[in-house]
Amino acid sequence: MDGWLLGALLLLMGLGLTMVLSASGPYAERLFGNGWHYVVRQGMAMVMGAGVMVLILRTPTDIWAAHRGKLLIVTLVLLVAVLLVGHEVNGARRWLPLGVVNFQPAELAKLVTVIFMAGYLARHAEALKAQLGAVMRLGLPFGLMAVLLLLEPDYGSTFVVMVIIAALLLIAGAPWRYFVLLVLPIALALVALVIFSPYRMARVTSFLDPWADPFGQGYQLVQALIAFGSGGLTGVGLGESVQKLFYLPDAHTDFIFAIFAEEFGFVGVVMLMALYVFIFWRVFAIGRAALAQDRLFQALLAFGVGVWFMLQALINMGVNLGLFPTKGLTLPFFSYGGSSVLVFAAAFALVLRVDWENRHQQVSSDA
Repeated sequence: MDGWLLGALLLLMGLGLTMVLSASGPYAERLFGNGWHYVVRQGMAMVMGAGVMVLILRTPTDIWAAHRGKLLIVTLVLLVAVLLVGHEVNGARRWLPLGVVNFQPAELAKLVTVIFMAGYLARHAEALKAQLGAVMRLGLPFGLMAVLLLLEPDYGSTFVVMVIIAALLLIAGAPWRYFVLLVLPIALALVALVIFSPYRMARVTSFLDPWADPFGQGYQLVQALIAFGSGGLTGVGLGESVQKLFYLPDAHTDFIFAIFAEEFGFVGVVMLMALYVFIFWRVFAIGRAALAQDRLFQALLAFGVGVWFMLQALINMGVNLGLFPTKGLTLPFFSYGGSSVLVFAAAFALVLRVDWENRHQQVSSDA
């Protein structure tokens, strides 16, 4: 397999686990009397993710293409279930209680979107370029998925799913007009929900000028910006963040990037961003190798994972920097969150499996 990609992922996961310990320590100590509470749970999620990766690495990718419809149905059922019996936090119902853990079906929805779209586009590659119906058939299942995600509500995941669909349509060669007809209604629905809700409008617009209400709507972003400013060029040092001492809410989840910037400074931020870009590049290289062997499903699978991974990283970083409104999206393999770790582990196991099959196919061809 691609040793560079695997090594980069392990490095990112190690950095993420270290930062979860640093950012969550004071909060965990206050809540549970144990500063290691969150890092232990994150470590358990990573161990479970490693187990999931082993299983997926032993499974031929064609099996996922063959069962993509069943995966989509299961995902839709889970999205309905979370609305009925899900665990509610801060007005959002996004977590299914599964005994010792809570699982977020929205994370699975992103992965299943990649798998289903890759399989569908590979099967209907020629029809997509000439028949409007081949694209419009995607409107029903993914329109339903968007509605269920918006009911949670989870606007960030809805946006990510929409972009994954659009990106894979364009990569597969679908005309722009088809892309607009499929994606535009979902985009307009998101805009309408924001415009006609004063609460949501306040959240969206507060990032434009957080200092106008620094102790209200703009509080979280103001504290994040203070963290970035405090970090300077080289940071205050690992574990020395002040903002994590109950100033910055969600310091170990959505805003862990700000704590990293405070502790490692501008230099650390540039190096972390370079690591994400490197992983993205390696994933796309694997996709291009599959495409060169006429393995369209496997190529689109890798491209979809790459787009999703980089998009979510850029959105999270942008939110921390005040470039985007708060979305509630994790920084892949970095933020605290078991569901995110498990699903991204599964996604990259698929990419590594594609890479293994590419190499096996090449060896067979040479022989």
